[in-house]
Amino acid sequence: MSLAQLLTDAQALWAEVAAAPVAFPEQGISVVASPVSRLCPPGWVGLVLLADSGIGTAPDQEAADTVRELLAGYPPKRLHDRPEAAKALPATAMLGPTTLAYLAPERFHPAAGPAVEQLPVEHPDLRALENLCSPEERDEASIDELTSPVFAIREGGEVVAAAGYVAWPRNTAHMAILTAPSARGRGLAKVAASSAVAHALAAHMLPQWRARVPASQRVARALGFTDLGVQISVKLA
Repeated sequence: MSLAQLLTDAQALWAEVAAAPVAFPEQGISVVASPVSRLCPPGWVGLVLLADSGIGTAPDQEAADTVRELLAGYPPKRLHDRPEAAKALPATAMLGPTTLAYLAPERFHPAAGPAVEQLPVEHPDLRALENLCSPEERDEASIDELTSPVFAIREGGEVVAAAGYVAWPRNTAHMAILTAPSARGRGLAKVAASSAVAHALAAHMLPQWRARVPASQRVARALGFTDLGVQISVKLA
């Protein structure tokens, strides 16, 4: 799969998730009103910027017009930088920019390591893992919402790393991973995620990796994911 095709697939996904008629322009950012958009939390403004273009959704037409005016002529790649995004969009709260990365099957680099087992999402040992992590980490991973099996690594009988994915539109596998604080920095996240990615690719799905922290971004890149852009959510002032 070429990089151009990977970008086309990612753009088609986010245009559908926007839940309103919108398309990525050749350059710039197209903003529409979409109160049920999944680009952002309800009532917020959401932006997805891929390569040199982007799309945005706002909760109503007035907000869409405001964002369109604020971002007129603004190069999308400048918004990849949080201070630049904050300067362009006056907001009371911001999530991101969060890196969006995708994997072409031929670029996958499987990771070897400890034994990985499959668990159902409701398994109590996964709740124990979640209890070891911060609320923000639990919310980011949302292990209990996965639609795939959960690929887990144990140490001393306890699950210390787990990964899986949620089935998104257009046959996309939205990856998620969670590692116990005491087990980080030893490559366990990469091994668990590798099994989850392999499962998605076997189902002919497009793996998507959304990461806010550098450590997660490094795991994705080590597995062969390519950064294509960012996602930003803002609550307008």
